[in-house]
Amino acid sequence: MRQTLTTTLISLFGVLLPLGAGGQTAPGGADAHQLHRDPAAYIAALEDPARDAWQKPQEVLDALALRAGERVADIGAGSGYFALRFARQVGATGRVFAVDISNDMLAHLEVQAKAAQLTNVQPLLAAAADPGLPDASVDRVFFCDVWHHIEDQAGYLERLKKALRADGQIVMIDFHKRDLPVGPPVSMKIAREDLVAQMERHGFRLVREHTFLPYQYFLVFTRQPSEP
Repeated sequence: MRQTLTTTLISLFGVLLPLGAGGQTAPGGADAHQLHRDPAAYIAALEDPARDAWQKPQEVLDALALRAGERVADIGAGSGYFALRFARQVGATGRVFAVDISNDMLAHLEVQAKAAQLTNVQPLLAAAADPGLPDASVDRVFFCDVWHHIEDQAGYLERLKKALRADGQIVMIDFHKRDLPVGPPVSMKIAREDLVAQMERHGFRLVREHTFLPYQYFLVFTRQPSEP
């Protein structure tokens, strides 16, 4: 489902990132919201080369081991930091749904995809409570620093169950619940053990965990065997 949204750019699908070469973190509170209201500044923060040092995008791709032809949903795709990388990996026969609630972010992402000659990226404007993915449409759903922004998480998981294919995965990367030089305030974070328990309550099980990211956990879930 595509839905026209006002572009206030207080995006629920975002992350507070380091700004500039000095490695300063984006501030919390009202200042962070102001950053989200400025598309150019927000895109610059998301694409700051300093992010690569701790986000380790190539190592994340290697760990995911996406296959040619896979269909991946990047929830809160933002500027396309991961979505464009996924598109290269799944190839022309694959598809990347770049899901976001911001028209501005998706417009930027679409320009970047065209410039990179990536024809397998599908920008998808979504509502905050609904990714708008078709039933049984994706092999993997990917969240990076996004889950803690979603308000109706139980409802969102039920919608994702419908969107996932039978053997599909949900990948969760998010900040550890402690003071860190990057990311949102501790009060906004979800502890790893709490997320695992939440996923189990909603019919998912942890099947893989990667520990190479310095500030984030990296968890892979599939449906419980009893789930249809």
